[in-house]
Amino acid sequence: MKTKLLFSHVLVAGLLIQVAFIQAADQPKDKTPWKITGQLEEACSCDAACPCWFNSKPTKMTCGGGQVLFIQKGNYGKVKLDGLAIASIGQSPEGQTMMESYGNWNFAYNYIDEKATPEQRKALEAIAGAVLTPGVSKKTETRYVPITRKIESKEHQITIGQYGTFHGHLIEGGLGGSPKIVNPPGADPLHHEYEQGRTSKMTYTDADQNWSWDNSNYMFGTFTVDNVQYEKFAAGLAQKMAEMKGEKASEKK
Repeated sequence: MKTKLLFSHVLVAGLLIQVAFIQAADQPKDKTPWKITGQLEEACSCDAACPCWFNSKPTKMTCGGGQVLFIQKGNYGKVKLDGLAIASIGQSPEGQTMMESYGNWNFAYNYIDEKATPEQRKALEAIAGAVLTPGVSKKTETRYVPITRKIESKEHQITIGQYGTFHGHLIEGGLGGSPKIVNPPGADPLHHEYEQGRTSKMTYTDADQNWSWDNSNYMFGTFTVDNVQYEKFAAGLAQKMAEMKGEKASEKK
């Protein structure tokens, strides 16, 4: 029985972070097909590796961080998105895990590549709403800014307009190469696998924040994701949550 309860607890932890996808299942869906391929750059205030993906509390009182998607090839319906980027930066509440506080984060702002045309901006906003931090916070804003990346040797230098920047590099694994994290409990299709690193610096001055960190969590990944994956993902989560709800009701009898 203890093993069953422990398994259920771990499964709940992995599902809670994606509760917004389940909530969205009952709402009208955008049927526009989309697909993007590119690279994920991510950093946060936690010590490496970020415990939030494993339903542990952040190493600081909150977890504040950002995800940046550099799209190498992509489309939203007939709208081409090659060479564009989207980003999000958010912060979880004090003393809570990222997963248990999902939907109640302090803020979650999206940043859209300013060089996108009006049509591309709408497409990027729709994709950001589906794959970055959907429903994570009631305090949201969208800004159009230059999103750039410069790679010098092993250092990746990311800039999000005038608001944020982080420099990160991959760390060495004990047996060589870079450590890889595969299928953490909080994984969605975008985060099915990523390499682990550390920041050299991270700053952010938006949403009434003034961050300045170094030697914190940094992650790098590659992705190919589309609307079909995320629709299946949401449907699968909804089914698992329904099953778990039924199991909980049975245990109370």
